[in-house]
Amino acid sequence: MYVCVCDHLGVSFSLLITVPVDLSPEERSELEDIRRRKGALLLEIQRLREELREAIIEVEGLETSTEGRSAMHQVPVYLMSDVLATMCYLQGIAFLVENELLRNTAEDIAQFLYKGEGLNKTAIGDYLGERDEFNIKVLQAFVDLHEFTDLNLVQALRQFLWSFRLPGEAQKIDRMMEAFAQRYCHCNPGVFQSTDTCYVLSFAIIMLNTSLHNPNVRDKPGVDRFISMNRGINDGGDLPEELLRNLYDSIKNEPFKIPEDDGNDLTHTFFNPDREGWLLKLGGRVKTWKRRWFILTDNCLYYFEYTTDKEPRGIIPLENLSIREVEDPRKPNCFELYIPNNRGQLIKACKTEADGRVVEGNHMVYRISAPTPEEKDEWIHAINSAVSVDPFYEMLAARKKRISLKKKEEQP
Repeated sequence: MYVCVCDHLGVSFSLLITVPVDLSPEERSELEDIRRRKGALLLEIQRLREELREAIIEVEGLETSTEGRSAMHQVPVYLMSDVLATMCYLQGIAFLVENELLRNTAEDIAQFLYKGEGLNKTAIGDYLGERDEFNIKVLQAFVDLHEFTDLNLVQALRQFLWSFRLPGEAQKIDRMMEAFAQRYCHCNPGVFQSTDTCYVLSFAIIMLNTSLHNPNVRDKPGVDRFISMNRGINDGGDLPEELLRNLYDSIKNEPFKIPEDDGNDLTHTFFNPDREGWLLKLGGRVKTWKRRWFILTDNCLYYFEYTTDKEPRGIIPLENLSIREVEDPRKPNCFELYIPNNRGQLIKACKTEADGRVVEGNHMVYRISAPTPEEKDEWIHAINSAVSVDPFYEMLAARKKRISLKKKEEQP
């Protein structure tokens, strides 16, 4: 196992390795590969450190002049994005502000996140979704940079959802979609009775996009069902049927484009996991036990054949799954991931075959064995903490209930 440690500047890096005396040749090879990767990473961090030092010296030499004051905001964006790739965005933005590479105002940070090329859009979404008062101001400034005037709701959502990637945490999604709804209604007064209507319909469109274009969803909703699902959301009244048909057709003809990140996704995803370690996993079709390196992060369980693999062999989203202890006659310390009230459906997951093809998983349950009872309990606790329920449905139901109660209160 290895542990990465970064200081405030993201440049002091250490690798702590516990080496058992009984390593196999294969494991010794893995260890050497880890050491080589460590050396390459240290060299890259040193290169970045030198570039930053040169840029800061240049800015400091000019800062007393008008040219210098503007130069502080002309540092190459690629250099700033490298800083953010080396540390989390909260630390990275603080570093850029501290070194006067970025003004500490919500408007300047929002402009940087909105216009900066090469920035990790998953990390942008996580940063904008934070509940800190300053982050909320940045979110508002970021949303205000979008111009939605005279756009229909699908067009506005296409623009908005291209500028970052929605985070997985329900409260973050709620804050971001609330800000979007307020901005859209401000740019298009009179289209909806309230921002609640815009909020609910936006989620309905996002879910429709998933239902129509996700190959795992077999029951594709028709336009009449989409219209029926959205009855009564306009402060108790119905939206024009023609409007809903146009929105449906737009999504059916062209799915949302989800922005691809800059290649650092795995780095960001696996840099600071909730838990990681070796476990045994029982196969789906072929019931054999295989040793895999598991990483728990971002409400997903990833497993690798080796710790040095750059991409996982399989991904198990934990959304709507449960976990339980089980007894197995062949292996100790077992637990299972399963779908509550399962009626024969497979868990939504994917894996990479030996020939490189990515295919759907074929597990109704995932049975896993831990090395010790203590590790089994720790994994169960960690996975339970990460298991989520689809936030779209929860928040949509809550907002629809609010609209319904508001309508009843207004009735004489």
